[in-house]
Amino acid sequence: MKSSQIFNVPNLLAFIRLLLAPVMFFLLVDRDNSLLAHIHYSWLDYMAAFIFVLASATDFFDGYIARTFDQITTLGKILDPLADKMLTLAGFLGLMMLDRASEWAIFLIITRELFVTGLRASAIDLGLDISASWMGKVKTVVQMIAIGFLLMEWQGGELLLWMAVALTLYSGYEYVRDFFTKAGECDKA
Repeated sequence: MKSSQIFNVPNLLAFIRLLLAPVMFFLLVDRDNSLLAHIHYSWLDYMAAFIFVLASATDFFDGYIARTFDQITTLGKILDPLADKMLTLAGFLGLMMLDRASEWAIFLIITRELFVTGLRASAIDLGLDISASWMGKVKTVVQMIAIGFLLMEWQGGELLLWMAVALTLYSGYEYVRDFFTKAGECDKA
């Protein structure tokens, strides 16, 4: 059953994630800004990583609270994946601008994310439910781990990035398949 309450803890957590994404992006790409000029780059990486981990934790808790306490809302179904995308794209774009992530990997991820976002909007308009699949959730976790490794410049970050690309493309295929299957079922009904 869907909760009709718009202002609830899960939606607040997703909104916090939306706000933290540009802060992290700022720390990654505006390093010559007068506000940050006196801070060593390594500390900017640590701060960006801390914000990323904090924001990523809100992703786990908003879903857990929404399901456990029956606080799932239509706004939350839109806000949660949007906040996830803003956070991961802020990380990936920032890392690409720092030359720590492949431009092609980021292009493929962004293209898929934009496509699936449009598909989800179409599904909502048609009254179809194409919520995040298990593979979509795995994709998000691997993307977040890859971002963490690349932020900290740990070994294996590039491998994790390409694993995230593969999972991103496969889960995108699943969304397309599910969308057309469910849309076809509606046409027959």
